[in-house]
Amino acid sequence: MSECTFTNRCIVETIEGLQEGLSHFSGPSRTAVIYSIKPDDPIQIYDPENLLAGHEPKFKELYIDTDEWRKKIIISYDKKKFSNLISEKNLELAGLISYGGRSSSVIYQMWFTEHHPNMCSIGPTERWLEQAVWRLSHDIANEEELYTGISGGFLKEYSTHAIRDYLIDEMNVLIGWDTQVRIYPILEAVLKISRTPEEGAWPKGELIFVEKQSLPKMKFIAKFPKAEQPILENVGHIRKLLQSVENSDRKLVSDEKTIIGIIKGDKPTFSITADFKGQHGFLKLNDNKVCSFSDGSFKSTTRKANLVQVEEALLESNMDPIAASTLFKIVTSIVHSAERQRHGCSIVIDLNEKPIFISGHSLEQPVDLENNEYLELTKSLSKVDGALHLGADLKLHGFACLLDGHFIPGENRARGARFNSALRFTAEHDNIIVIVVSSDDRVSIMINGVALNTNYQWKSSLLCNEPLLLEKWVTISKPSY
Repeated sequence: MSECTFTNRCIVETIEGLQEGLSHFSGPSRTAVIYSIKPDDPIQIYDPENLLAGHEPKFKELYIDTDEWRKKIIISYDKKKFSNLISEKNLELAGLISYGGRSSSVIYQMWFTEHHPNMCSIGPTERWLEQAVWRLSHDIANEEELYTGISGGFLKEYSTHAIRDYLIDEMNVLIGWDTQVRIYPILEAVLKISRTPEEGAWPKGELIFVEKQSLPKMKFIAKFPKAEQPILENVGHIRKLLQSVENSDRKLVSDEKTIIGIIKGDKPTFSITADFKGQHGFLKLNDNKVCSFSDGSFKSTTRKANLVQVEEALLESNMDPIAASTLFKIVTSIVHSAERQRHGCSIVIDLNEKPIFISGHSLEQPVDLENNEYLELTKSLSKVDGALHLGADLKLHGFACLLDGHFIPGENRARGARFNSALRFTAEHDNIIVIVVSSDDRVSIMINGVALNTNYQWKSSLLCNEPLLLEKWVTISKPSY
């Protein structure tokens, strides 16, 4: 195998594992890399899913119009070494997360992936990309004879490690390098507790992990004798104890080995919090969300629907901008309520000057949704089979509405009656937006018979099915979706 062919194999297998791992963590995610192996090599790109399309002018400015990126190289090239890696920070490009580095075996590399709008934090994803930098440097240094091909598989399963690496980095900044907190046992315990029901109920409440040095400064309302402190590994016992802080501002406190006691109110200056909310929860560093967890795995998502397309449609309509903003907040509140309570619902947003007739439960007088009491009633009515009918006048005009229509291309039998009925309905009525919330937290937005699904399918780029000279890519690249 030639040196070029071996490098291409390393790139392709690494990017495939990286993409699959990030897609499990954050939803469908594309990945790409820009790199140069030797000091005098031309810079190349591998972007099989057109992730970087639209950024050609920036890459031309950074890598082709100037040689400054190459002049920054302060590491001597030695294909046998890889450990002396110098990081290259996020390029801060719109819609992208990037991270790169320089090492003796790969003189420059910059990795990219999607910046999903509903991520708790980009930190774990940056650590994931950093690991791709290390893996490629390692594989190129080992050469073909020692190449194991495990980098792709390693990156595919990296989510827990990425969270751990991010927390370690942040801890080092916040409290110094001498911290004794072990992260892996914490992450393992959080997932085990989240999967453990008690009398049929999923866990709720906060469990915080703190440094031992901070314990003497904390005000406990209940503290266990040292010899009787419950061991964190005893998941069933911890799950029972969690009931003592459910639906309150009380918190269980652990030093990552045992449960120390219960506090109320403020946390110490440093803590890692597992905030259990039933079938899902959030992992936080101090008060900042790092990721969510559910079904025995960590995810990057905030678990709130991204309704930016609804907001854009409302602002582009004939509505008064202030009324449009208010209607968006009302719709968002209803959607998030359905997500929290894990029930499906449909919401018809009727932007016509006079609301259309929809078969269902009509109201003698439309309900004013700017009144919080009526908004809460509407959230409850969303549980009834059928759709809510909201008007541009910020009022509820009906509930349990039946959405019908004729067959249209683009229906998806796998999505069920609620989805396809809404799709047909929007195809036959103008100035209508329908939002469908599934009981599995999936949210779809329909306008004019089209589902505005952000998780679209990407077309592989015919220009970049293998690594390509960046100069050539910049010249001929065009988005294909």
